[in-house]
Amino acid sequence: QVQLVESGGGLVQAGGSLRLSCAASGLTFETYTLGWFRQAPGKEREFVAGVSWRGRIPYYGDSVRDRFTISRDNAANTVTLQMNTLKPEDTAVYYCAATLDIRAIKVYDYNYWGQGTQVTVSS
Repeated sequence: QVQLVESGGGLVQAGGSLRLSCAASGLTFETYTLGWFRQAPGKEREFVAGVSWRGRIPYYGDSVRDRFTISRDNAANTVTLQMNTLKPEDTAVYYCAATLDIRAIKVYDYNYWGQGTQVTVSS
């Protein structure tokens, strides 16, 4: 069974940093694009960042570009999201996801999802 498990969420003050991790099992990890999404209460799930298996080139949503960094360790079957200069509007549940598509940014493009981890940024 495919499993994606997020960790690293928590409470942080505005301007601080957090690092999220996602551990994958049950799939050939290095063949998948890995992505991070987030969802705040009352809002739709939003694309945050992705990295393809083929070129190892990351791509980001406009709201987090230049603040967040996605990376992957294929040997360890993990993907991380380094979040810097956090803002209160970054508060959300963060999900990792996997797809065989190369540069996917839509929720429906992703086949597998984790359960999410809460990130709360205080003023």
